Amino acid sequence: MTGEQSAYRNPETLTEEQAGRMLASMNEVIRAGDEMRRLRAEMIQVFVHLGWTQEKIARLTEMSQPAVSKQVSKHREGGTSAATGLSLSLDQHDTPWLEGRLWGLAEEIAEAVGDTARCTPYVIAVARGRQRFTPRTVDELRRLVEEDLRRHRTELPAGYRDAYDTISRGLDLPPKTVPAPTGTPTASARRALACQVQRIRLQEPEA
Repeated sequence: MTGEQSAYRNPETLTEEQAGRMLASMNEVIRAGDEMRRLRAEMIQVFVHLGWTQEKIARLTEMSQPAVSKQVSKHREGGTSAATGLSLSLDQHDTPWLEGRLWGLAEEIAEAVGDTARCTPYVIAVARGRQRFTPRTVDELRRLVEEDLRRHRTELPAGYRDAYDTISRGLDLPPKTVPAPTGTPTASARRALACQVQRIRLQEPEA
């Protein structure tokens, strides 16, 4: 019997480290799923605050209308709204908002340049829930975006560089210690909102 056959027939040879490697990606997907469900629930409250109908929200979230209604009722019973302090102004300076703007800029670059963009793998990893926003990963994304802006400066509008410079200056400032207003969306929701607001602004025709 070869060593390979022996290992196959005796499951006790599987080490804790090997099992950990097998389960790591599964655990990552499960965690990402839980996080995305929580984020979606919060974004539903944001859309309600913006005046969207439950029918429209159900269509966009690919949920049934009763499921959306249940989410809305659940938050109403709690007596708080995640969107009380909501603002969609691009000119906000808290760290999650700036990180979301950076994320949106990276998505626009990845879409414009494609696989040759250095930030494309990062954008894909975020979309699949395999990348989280930490000081280290945000610094990494800043380096990738800056490199893409340099390498593809003739292909990308000047507004991309302007947006990056503003975001980068904001992230370099000491974090604000003033507490956010009660009911302000969580950091994850603010990143998601800022990402889309930034993308919308970048897609607007330049004057």
